[in-house]
Amino acid sequence: MTIVKEVLEIAEKIKNMEIRGAGKIARSAALALQIQAEKSNAKNEDEFWNEMKEAAKLLYNTRPTAVSLPNALRYVMYRVKLTYNGGASLDEIKFMATNSAKEFIHNSENAVKKIAEFGAKRVEDGDIIMTHCHSSAAVGVMKKAWEEGKDIKVIVTETRPRYQGKITAKQLAEAGIPVIYVVDGAARHYMKMTDKVIMGADTITANGAVINKIGTALIALTAKEHRVWVMTAAETYKFHPETLLGQLVEIEERDPYEVVPKEELATWPKNIVVKNPAFDVTPPEYVDVIITEKGVIPPYAAIDILKDEFGWALKYREPWED
Repeated sequence: MTIVKEVLEIAEKIKNMEIRGAGKIARSAALALQIQAEKSNAKNEDEFWNEMKEAAKLLYNTRPTAVSLPNALRYVMYRVKLTYNGGASLDEIKFMATNSAKEFIHNSENAVKKIAEFGAKRVEDGDIIMTHCHSSAAVGVMKKAWEEGKDIKVIVTETRPRYQGKITAKQLAEAGIPVIYVVDGAARHYMKMTDKVIMGADTITANGAVINKIGTALIALTAKEHRVWVMTAAETYKFHPETLLGQLVEIEERDPYEVVPKEELATWPKNIVVKNPAFDVTPPEYVDVIITEKGVIPPYAAIDILKDEFGWALKYREPWED
């Protein structure tokens, strides 16, 4: 049983955050399964199925919080499993794997475009928008509003400790949008001049809570205090099906050396513990709307999206665990 080299490389890049952002992670995971299927040297159906399961397990274990990744794997592997269990030939199963992966990637890219169109309608000429971290969907909304001729300005937080805000600031500036780049702690100071907050999401739960980059909840709380609208831009594959059953979302704890360099931390007193949670949970009451490719919904409607999109997933074990 052999995992293709390119799949191992993609998994490592997801794990160490060279590939970042929930949408890109999901598309990369689907692409990895496509590559595994296309380059597999499996001699029979059983061998191929076992290879695909091993590749999916490897990818699944790279980032525990971003539900977009397992949802991408579910999309492909569920269809492959049905084909395999249906007694299809090796070529037919390979075709299903590659075609399902391509279909997921296409749908994901199209979802970002639809979210941009829906979200831009909620942006008004002259708005000053605050955003946090980097989200292709959130950036898409702001760029679409700008392309429609709306005179906007965007306040971008740096998003420590990985500084994903730099990516957002550069992408918006390259589109011609005026950007103010600030430290995370300045969010409340600048909220008084903000008209709307637009951020992405890594995971959305059944009750409409948003799990996103650490610092998101504080910005949403500050926005609520200032009566500023908070909009979350998120593809439906970021909705977490297991939360319908009461499962809690695991918050990823990353290397403390991302916060304090290893050589510096070595000189600190031993009774200092550095913690580095990658995400936080924003309660649904701090979010006004969630912009999806299906339309704009209030947070309490998240459960309807989950039932429509992932109801089938609750009936089965993960397809790579059998």
